[in-house]
Amino acid sequence: MASASFTLVFFSLLVIPFAVVQIAMAGDPDIISDFLIPPNVTTFDGSFFTFTGMRALVGAQPPSALKVSKVSAAEFPALIGQSVSYAVLQFPAGTTNPPHVHPRSAELLFLADGSLQVGFVDTTNKLFTQTLQAGDMFIFPKGLVHFQYNADAQNTALAISAFGSASAGTVSLPTTLFATSIDDNILALAFKTDVATIQALKAGLAPKI
Repeated sequence: MASASFTLVFFSLLVIPFAVVQIAMAGDPDIISDFLIPPNVTTFDGSFFTFTGMRALVGAQPPSALKVSKVSAAEFPALIGQSVSYAVLQFPAGTTNPPHVHPRSAELLFLADGSLQVGFVDTTNKLFTQTLQAGDMFIFPKGLVHFQYNADAQNTALAISAFGSASAGTVSLPTTLFATSIDDNILALAFKTDVATIQALKAGLAPKI
């Protein structure tokens, strides 16, 4: 019996590190073919690998609020299994992309025009910030809270972000905390404030009718 217990413990010690490594590497699953074709695709040629949705941005007027145009597996099925996606971020003067997280990928941001204040917070709660100029790149590590802010009161900014996942996911902290059904009392205790303040924050995020 003792020998059997020792064998089980020894086997567990061998398996656990491999499991931890697999969790740490978790992202898009590897595929065993060149690419994946969704079942609903009937025409399969070069057009399947072409995304034209960004043409609408060329020559268009700048938006009046932050606009994020995503090219993920949801918009471009050819990305499924390819572990890559993009987003174009258009910042009017004085606008911000609020603190958020991409749970399945790091984000590599290229600033094409304007300037941006960017930053992220690591798991020791240390803040890393930088002011970017056109032509700069910045990496937001996977799963960490980060933000972008166009502090220029006169000029717009344009950024392009690349992700190492076809579906990086986005968890917006303001929306997740104050635009869902988390109890007001829980939030008040967590932020060491009162329920009235929490309700005021929720009201500010409520859709305008």
